[in-house]
Amino acid sequence: MFNPLEQFEIHILFIINILGLKILYTNATMYLSLSLGIILFIYFFYLSQSKMIPTTTQYVFESIYMLVYDMCKQQIGIKSQEFFSMIFTYFIFILILNLLGLTPYGFTVTSHISFTFVLGFSSWFAITLIGLMKHKLNFFKLFLPSGSPIFLIPLLVLIEIVSYISRTFSLSIRLFANMMSGHTLLFILSSFVTKILFLKNAVMAFPLTILPAIPVVIVVSLVSILELGIAFLQAYVFVVLICIYLNDSYNAGSH
Repeated sequence: MFNPLEQFEIHILFIINILGLKILYTNATMYLSLSLGIILFIYFFYLSQSKMIPTTTQYVFESIYMLVYDMCKQQIGIKSQEFFSMIFTYFIFILILNLLGLTPYGFTVTSHISFTFVLGFSSWFAITLIGLMKHKLNFFKLFLPSGSPIFLIPLLVLIEIVSYISRTFSLSIRLFANMMSGHTLLFILSSFVTKILFLKNAVMAFPLTILPAIPVVIVVSLVSILELGIAFLQAYVFVVLICIYLNDSYNAGSH
């Protein structure tokens, strides 16, 4: 790859023809399938064999489970039990996709705005439906802050509607931008190190070629560790925002 953005290109691996319908199987589809396989393996083959005294891996999964559960309970309250399975699945799904993108020559599905937008819009749409089903017309109280001056109501309602619609973009753009920018930075730094180390006559000019690469290698290592943290953090931030929006929608009638 010579272009930092080349790692985000979608390539067709093969075409499946079913009854005249052509289905494209791309590298994005492959990584989505792989993430689904990992989730199923964790749920049905590993966690089903949980022990009373947890192993190290089981302890890690239980810690992640409790982290998401406590976050849901804090943001939504006792009602979070109704939606916890969905929120936890969101977290695991996004986390695995982010981590798969950090593997050598890996493809990061969450670095594509088309995928994160669908994920964000479907979440926003489901949360809106939950609010409408629970509160009916009282749901629209969400767009009118209590105690607002009468002459400001039209402006405030317009601002609240725009703010509510923009939640889709808040969910999708934040995840997409962080994953894309981080991977691009990693590629640029790694390419710089590679070019220094493989310069012609690099061995003969050891002090001039290898030594300058050492601080860059250290920076690349630190950025890689940072990317691991960002992969976890972005999955966490995504579900935190869903919980906040879900709480607003669930309690819209009381505004």
